[in-house]
Amino acid sequence: MKLPMKYRLGAEFFGTFWLVFGGCGAAIFDAAFPKYGIGHGGVALAFGLTVLTMIYAVGYISGGHFNPAVTMGFWASGRFSGKDVLPYVVIQVLAAIAAAGLLYVIAIGKPGFQTDGFASNGYGALSPGNYGLLSCLITEIVCTFFFVTVILGATSARAPVGFAGLAIGLTLTLIHLISIPIDNTSVNPARSTGPALIAGAPWIHQLWLFWLAPIVGAVIAGVVHRWFATMPSAATAK
Repeated sequence: MKLPMKYRLGAEFFGTFWLVFGGCGAAIFDAAFPKYGIGHGGVALAFGLTVLTMIYAVGYISGGHFNPAVTMGFWASGRFSGKDVLPYVVIQVLAAIAAAGLLYVIAIGKPGFQTDGFASNGYGALSPGNYGLLSCLITEIVCTFFFVTVILGATSARAPVGFAGLAIGLTLTLIHLISIPIDNTSVNPARSTGPALIAGAPWIHQLWLFWLAPIVGAVIAGVVHRWFATMPSAATAK
């Protein structure tokens, strides 16, 4: 049974807030102590753990999107109502902004703290590895496509029950291991928006890519999932 929208939006706010606070927080505070920090692997794991924990904590309330691209993917797959897309996206972005704001309040408590990129995403001069626009565009589309494909498959009625959170969290970890050096990993327009507003104009000007590419990848995944859904299950095919 679908719960009232206020409860679903509340769950999406908490889940998205935790994703940005935990994942971006790990990146921001790791950068402040590079000699003793957790490195890219630790940051990747932090993002995966935020999604994994929130799927089990509040995913049963809202579906556990925590990401405008995931919401668009569910819509494209036919498993989410179009009228619910905008409220979900708005609350996800607001949660990301709130989390980034709280991270900033914590971060400036360290003397000499420099905002720099503030865990934002970027291409060209703003890319961690100086990768160009096309490289980052392709990376975001492909990574989001596979992320949303895993989410839709793991949460389908024919998937093993109880393992969706684990599959999704590990997939997000893998995606970060691949793409942190390329563009600092988005696959989530809300996650990109919150930190960029703190980082400043150069990162804000590049936000378009981190909205466009994840949504394109997610919508393609949703369409492909519709095709997968028409296939017989392994049990039926025997």
